[in-house]
Amino acid sequence: MKKSAVVVRTKFSMEFMIKSSPEFLYTYISSPSGLSEWFADDVRLNGDIFTFEWEGSEEKAKLLSKRMNKFVKFQWLNKGPEEYFSFEIDQDDLTGDVALIITDFEEEASINESQMIYNVSVEKLRQTIGG
Repeated sequence: MKKSAVVVRTKFSMEFMIKSSPEFLYTYISSPSGLSEWFADDVRLNGDIFTFEWEGSEEKAKLLSKRMNKFVKFQWLNKGPEEYFSFEIDQDDLTGDVALIITDFEEEASINESQMIYNVSVEKLRQTIGG
């Protein structure tokens, strides 16, 4: 029998400046309707399980935690328990600038591709909210 290779996935984070209030941005990172505007083609919620659909394929993630106007943290059901992805809102106390910080895990060889996908998605978010 052939041993299956252990896939090592690396944590990465990206930060995007968004011209929006934390309250307004939070609706786009925490609700199925908001997430379907920019993150996935369609998003459905059943209990604490979000189903994300992209071009006909589905991925399910459990909502691990959230804090109003601050962050949401999910865990893909088909990934290891130590892996998660999160959307965090950070507002600078001095300037009031708002940043969206995305954290995810990916295989080292695929991080650049994932970052490009997030860049496109966040650009769609900016166009949607005008920020």
